[in-house]
Amino acid sequence: MPSLSRALAALAAMLAAFAMAVQPVAAQSVLRDAETEALLRDMAEPLIEASELEPENVEIVLINDPSINAFVAGGQVVYIHAGLINAAETANEVQGVIAHELGHITAGHVVRFNERTKGATGITILSLLLGVGAALAGAGDAAMGAIMAGQQAATGSFLAFNRNQEAATDLAGARYLSGAGISGRGSVAFFERLRNMEIRRGFPQSDEAAYSRTHPLAGDRVQTMRDLYRRDPAWDAPDDPELQARFLAARAKLYGYLADPERTFALYPPSDTGVPARYARAYAYHKDAQVEKALAEADALLARDPDNPYFLELKGQVLLESGRPEDALAPLRRATDITLNQPLIAGIFGHALIATEDSSNHEEAERVLRAAVAKDRMNPFAWYQLGVVYAERGDLPRARLASAEQQVMNRRYPEALRSAQAAEAGLERGTPDWIRAQDIALQARAALERIRDSR
Repeated sequence: MPSLSRALAALAAMLAAFAMAVQPVAAQSVLRDAETEALLRDMAEPLIEASELEPENVEIVLINDPSINAFVAGGQVVYIHAGLINAAETANEVQGVIAHELGHITAGHVVRFNERTKGATGITILSLLLGVGAALAGAGDAAMGAIMAGQQAATGSFLAFNRNQEAATDLAGARYLSGAGISGRGSVAFFERLRNMEIRRGFPQSDEAAYSRTHPLAGDRVQTMRDLYRRDPAWDAPDDPELQARFLAARAKLYGYLADPERTFALYPPSDTGVPARYARAYAYHKDAQVEKALAEADALLARDPDNPYFLELKGQVLLESGRPEDALAPLRRATDITLNQPLIAGIFGHALIATEDSSNHEEAERVLRAAVAKDRMNPFAWYQLGVVYAERGDLPRARLASAEQQVMNRRYPEALRSAQAAEAGLERGTPDWIRAQDIALQARAALERIRDSR
């Protein structure tokens, strides 16, 4: 029956496409940088307070993705793409995005998204039953019609639901900006830029085009938000100049780290001696193996601000990664002291101490790295370095425990399970490390069972 075959083949393709559309966000690469994380935290703090969420429960995570996007995907975590930071011109613009995403969290949209996905899937399955029934009766065209109508209804319902969520969340974001006394000018400017990008890229701006989108058209959002924000008392509130300076520096730093050096040098030519330009060029020169030029930029930054821990971190990183760990110790030790053992900076310092291959540095490395993981357990790099120290000192059970910590964070569950079991066998029963080894083994085993069940 060719009609039945065609109907079922079309159905399979449609269901596969729909399933891809509603899959949860795949794991993406997280970018971690002490300076950028501190900046995002300070930008978000007044907005989190205005949203009445608990600041210690909200995280802002930077994702290594060049697209202009931000999202929430469960819990109280806001994910921001590197591409969005690069596209924004002011800290105020990014604050508008953060306020919007906080609106998704307070409204519980991730939970409602999952509920709506089930509903949309139900419509599709109903169309499947109707379509197969028609095909079995020999009405292949009717089968295709039923399947396609059901698919269209499911997709339309799902997308309309998303658009309504986005519109409601725009209003919530406006409330949080207002409550924090932060102007909505940045939000309007950012969406105007998105609208211009849509037009340049040829995205249709009609009502029919809007039907097939997960978000309202940027033009519609700009008009609504402009009218709303201009009535707000915070509209004329000035931007924070210190926050803006920090944003420009962090944005340039991120660009220099991620972009091809040639593009960085074109955007930040040597004639530009400002902090952002020097920051970007330092990372670009380092990527391009022009070590002395990278160090010259770092030294120029330190001449402006000798006690800036992030400038010190930059110099230490360039020295360390250029094979000069001994020279890296002084700037990294100073940066670690100034930041009171900021975990990411302390992790690099611990690595430099180990890289000297001088066993007399191991005691300091252990102290620094233990302080780092005590403040931030989700730091696989520091755990790995701590494992190296334990192994060098012959403390193999704790070396295996440190390996288990970083392996489970990297989703290497079979290895994490083996390392945790080996650590547990060698540690004294009832101690905190022994209990932690048991916890990691349970976590890894549960993850492996979920993976097995999903298959």
